[in-house]
Amino acid sequence: MTAGRSWTRDELLVALNLYHKLPFGQLMSTNTAIEQLAVKLGRTPSSVAMKLSNMASLDPIHIQRGVSGLPGASKLDRQVWQEYHAAPDEAVVESEERLRDLFGVAAHEALEVRPDVGFQVIEDASGVETETRTTRVERTKQQYFRGAVLNNYARTCAVSGLRQPELLVASHILPWARFPKHRLDVRNGICLSSLYDRAFDRGLISFDSDLRLLVSEKLRASVDAPSFDRFFACFDGTSLRLPDKSAPPDSGYLQRHRVTWGFAEKSA
Repeated sequence: MTAGRSWTRDELLVALNLYHKLPFGQLMSTNTAIEQLAVKLGRTPSSVAMKLSNMASLDPIHIQRGVSGLPGASKLDRQVWQEYHAAPDEAVVESEERLRDLFGVAAHEALEVRPDVGFQVIEDASGVETETRTTRVERTKQQYFRGAVLNNYARTCAVSGLRQPELLVASHILPWARFPKHRLDVRNGICLSSLYDRAFDRGLISFDSDLRLLVSEKLRASVDAPSFDRFFACFDGTSLRLPDKSAPPDSGYLQRHRVTWGFAEKSA
């Protein structure tokens, strides 16, 4: 380990990538992902954890919530933060590629971050052998968004509490195709199981300004009573499951979703 070595732009890019995939409460030197990244960067876990906490002090999400990170962000920290968030499409892809190089990830593999077990190299079944450069870039963005959103919700469906990763989706509030500027914003995502993701995407459910589940009249009228009671009525009006200190979905995005699909607000 090299003591006192200044951080470079490339190192800050991969650190920012990890920052957006870890819940605020897990920016600690004992976190496995932080320990693993520290080894790859030739730094101490304390140094990486401190840098992530510096980044938290620049995050408007936490500033708005009154949660402060660690002061002392450098001029370069601020520059890279601004660069990353001014052009997230380019920055995310570059940071993902640098992370893949650090961890020696092959073309047919994907790199996943899980707060409990750290970085994991997994098989990627998305047909990488025949994909174009454009397709690969889009897949990289989608994998990044999925990792950030699922970890923000502690890998738990925000409606049902289901925790099976294969059945969880990083559901976009504002559609991926129509709102490119918001594609990678973690506050544009909700972790939902496949059932509730499809219902949300089709406007059969939504969330009110207090993050309570709304069920559409169309769904009430079209689903048989036993199924409706089992899968929807039991959650109607309940609050979205959001871990403490996680980034909540953007209220403006949710309002647009409700307006688009004709939902009325529930009374308090």
